[in-house]
Amino acid sequence: MTRSTLLSCAALAVALLPATPVWAGDLAPPVGNSRDTGEVAAASATPSATGSTGEIVVTGRRLDTARDSIAPALGASDYSFSRATLDKQPGGANLSLAATLLQAPGVTQDSYGAIHVRNEHGNLQYRLNGIIVPESISGFGATFDQRIASSIDLLTGTLPAQYGYRTSGVINVKTQSGAFANSGEIGVYGGSRGTIQPSASIHGSEGHFNYFASGSYLQNDIGVENPTASNNAIHDQTKQYRGFVYLSDILSESSRISAFGGTSIGRFQIPNVPGQSPAFTVNGVSDFDSAKLDLNQREVTHYGVLAYQYAGENLNFQVAPFVRYSQTRFTPDPNNGDIIFNGFADAAKLSSLATGVQADGSTKVGASHTVRFGLFFQNERTRTAVTSRVLPVDEDGNPLVGMAPFSIADRGGRNGQLYGAYLQDEWSVTPKLTINYGARFDIVRAYTREQQLSPRVNMVWVPTNAVTLHAGYARNFTPPPQELIGAPTLALFNGTTKASEITTADPVRAEREHYFDAGIEIHPARGLKLGLDSYYKLKRNLLDEGQFGSALVLSPFNYAKGYAWGIELSGNYTRGPFDVYANVAHGQEKGKNINSSQYFFAPDELAKVSNRYIFTDHSQDWTASGGASVTIRNGAGTLMPTASFIYGSGLRKNDPNPLTAIPNGGKLPAYFTMNVGIAQNFTGPGPLKGMTLRFDVANLFDKSYLIRDGSGVGVGAPQYGARRGIFAGISKKF
Repeated sequence: MTRSTLLSCAALAVALLPATPVWAGDLAPPVGNSRDTGEVAAASATPSATGSTGEIVVTGRRLDTARDSIAPALGASDYSFSRATLDKQPGGANLSLAATLLQAPGVTQDSYGAIHVRNEHGNLQYRLNGIIVPESISGFGATFDQRIASSIDLLTGTLPAQYGYRTSGVINVKTQSGAFANSGEIGVYGGSRGTIQPSASIHGSEGHFNYFASGSYLQNDIGVENPTASNNAIHDQTKQYRGFVYLSDILSESSRISAFGGTSIGRFQIPNVPGQSPAFTVNGVSDFDSAKLDLNQREVTHYGVLAYQYAGENLNFQVAPFVRYSQTRFTPDPNNGDIIFNGFADAAKLSSLATGVQADGSTKVGASHTVRFGLFFQNERTRTAVTSRVLPVDEDGNPLVGMAPFSIADRGGRNGQLYGAYLQDEWSVTPKLTINYGARFDIVRAYTREQQLSPRVNMVWVPTNAVTLHAGYARNFTPPPQELIGAPTLALFNGTTKASEITTADPVRAEREHYFDAGIEIHPARGLKLGLDSYYKLKRNLLDEGQFGSALVLSPFNYAKGYAWGIELSGNYTRGPFDVYANVAHGQEKGKNINSSQYFFAPDELAKVSNRYIFTDHSQDWTASGGASVTIRNGAGTLMPTASFIYGSGLRKNDPNPLTAIPNGGKLPAYFTMNVGIAQNFTGPGPLKGMTLRFDVANLFDKSYLIRDGSGVGVGAPQYGARRGIFAGISKKF
């Protein structure tokens, strides 16, 4: 697919699914609407101690609006998925959060369920109801499913001062609460590759008290991407459990307290590649069938938040203490298979306990100014325990004949803190022009000790009702993820098959960035919305991550210098029963001179990167997505056919030319995949009322494509995209 074809398709289709791009150029702060359940639905038929049912509704709506207005995304790009949008996708709420976010502009698919926003690795922040939930070791995007969401927003661009630490994208999930009436839903979904996914939820309200609870279980035979092009992976079963609870109580007409939390437990088999050649002899054994390796990983995350909100006439604030515990445990092959192929085997246990508090507030100052302010503090305790079984080597690095493997224990830990504060002013210069300016100050005290004052400014101009323009600048400060850093004691492995050629291990540093962004949104016709956005980033100590061991845990490192640029085109058409959208993005990211965690790399790789800019391994030139749905009313209710697609020009691989062999100098082949589905919602009277039947086909044309080929800076084994899958589900509301 050529560039011109991509642009033509985007212009003609102008958007596939009802994921509506909402630019923060809307001058008014966000307000509650019918798409968001929130406490707008806090009223049941039962009056409360704080007033009548009608008064509770008004109070809930006011508190929701006040909460959203504390941290608007004025000047940034806000791509929003409503609850209806999530349900209209092929697969509906059974999809992963990452699969949904791939339908937003500039979001790139990667292995292990990872995504990249605007060609950055990681650097994503997840918020629930505006509150930061610290990252887990395995990546917070896999910790909860979409059933808990009333809406999901992806914020990108030059973010206002209240957004710090992870600035490539902020994913804010507004959770469901006591919605409309006491009710619930139960369902099951399944199909290809042994997929079975039962789920249940319940929600309701009693006067001013609201509750929501959700749970799901997922089992299939493709927990990790297949490292081969075959239809089914070898040794790739996963079992995943997720739960979430939300409780809130409206204390008065101006205050509310809420508590929410969840858990995620996942067990993963690490898939095998048959036909691999053994490289070492262990206890006289030098032959091993690589298809029979038995590597496993277990991931656990628990989190909880308690939030108090006050919404006065001029002063709004929310104070929220939080806690998150995360653990990842990797177990090697019990029959020394790892050692026979790699020369060593690691049994690893990584854990992290993060506690802290986030406070945000806003106040009106005169008719033209809204001042926002906030504080953030987090303490994180991380521990690493790695027991490595290795073989001894001679002075030339050759394994000693007849020697048995022995164990080396490497344990460590770190207590680290993040501090942050911000102050900004939203100045309504005229009814059509708003300037949002301010700054934040951040401090990190962990594996690195750094701080930065970061000014931010955004301008939004609405010359007509059909045109919105925005432009902004942000200075960003991104500390390295402490939960992913486990500084090893390199000297322990001298004289073994795990010894590193490079012994330099400079500490991972915070990334510092100058970010420029400008764009326009137009509404040329009823129901039609088009957007164009461009950006440029100039980086110092560009943060990247790679997989450098057997465990599916990424480790961070820095490029001394880096830059990124891109342009995004998005469109959406929504009218009557039709929802159509499409997005296309073009961009690059490059870095030069790896200046931390050098022991992960080979000497020639470091030398080639030291004096030239190379593509980062996750940089993709062209990315596109789109979809469509139509709602057809029939005698039983509504029938909804739906479709979506993603296109990628390919992530990076090493240069195949042996004369140059530039790291990340090559590119994987492009790919295009389409998903389709159809759902029948029963709304009429009778026993079928509230039931939904759905049928979906993923990767309709059964395309075999590489996400990774195993080469590139910090890249592990190859991974292929999933082949065609056929799924069906049934759910019933009660």
